[in-house]
Amino acid sequence: MQLIKQVLEYIFPYYCLICKKDLEKEWICDDCFSLIEILERQYCPHCNKVTIDGVKCKKSVKSYINNLYCATNYQNKIVKELIHNFKYAPFCKELSKTLAKLIYYHLLNLNKLNLFSNNKSLGITYIPLHKRKLKLRGFNQSELLAKELADLLKIDFLDHVIIKVKDTQSQTTLKKEERKENVKNSFKIDKKPIKKQIIIVDDVYTTGATMQEAAKVLKENGVKKVIAMVIARE
Repeated sequence: MQLIKQVLEYIFPYYCLICKKDLEKEWICDDCFSLIEILERQYCPHCNKVTIDGVKCKKSVKSYINNLYCATNYQNKIVKELIHNFKYAPFCKELSKTLAKLIYYHLLNLNKLNLFSNNKSLGITYIPLHKRKLKLRGFNQSELLAKELADLLKIDFLDHVIIKVKDTQSQTTLKKEERKENVKNSFKIDKKPIKKQIIIVDDVYTTGATMQEAAKVLKENGVKKVIAMVIARE
């Protein structure tokens, strides 16, 4: 396995995806990483309003998400490039380490790292892919991200908690209400949650339809608190 990895690194050497500088074991250099604004604020899960602790604002409808954490903005060209390569470029799965650090630094900026680090009452899971898309892509980027974040925070990683049973169309071109309908009833519980407080991880938060639907399933199965953490908000 180590030999295969060394061969792949020889054929596909590391370089900064942004400025193309040669690197070792990384896909972004420190200079380019420093150009990413890591947010020091949180938002309502339903709208663009800044709220304390990322709870829903008073004007928004019911939210199954208790707290929302978005590390940065998807409009940042560097962030967009990193996420695109993470999901679609071959051999860039190691970007999960870099992208998980963005969420970690976001918690640090908010002075909330102590709420999560070594917290044994918490578990961390991810938004699953449908089996067809998983077979096509070969991996789930949200799963890789959740594993890295679990390591950084030193909390339990929970695998196969939720599965996706509905092969939905891409959310990219859909409007807000269409997104809700598209993911409706698309998730179910695979393994009964062993924690009452769960962090769900995904890459990008747009309307929150997917995350809300996953959180709804968790709450219907005994979870008391659902915390959403993503790399970027769109």
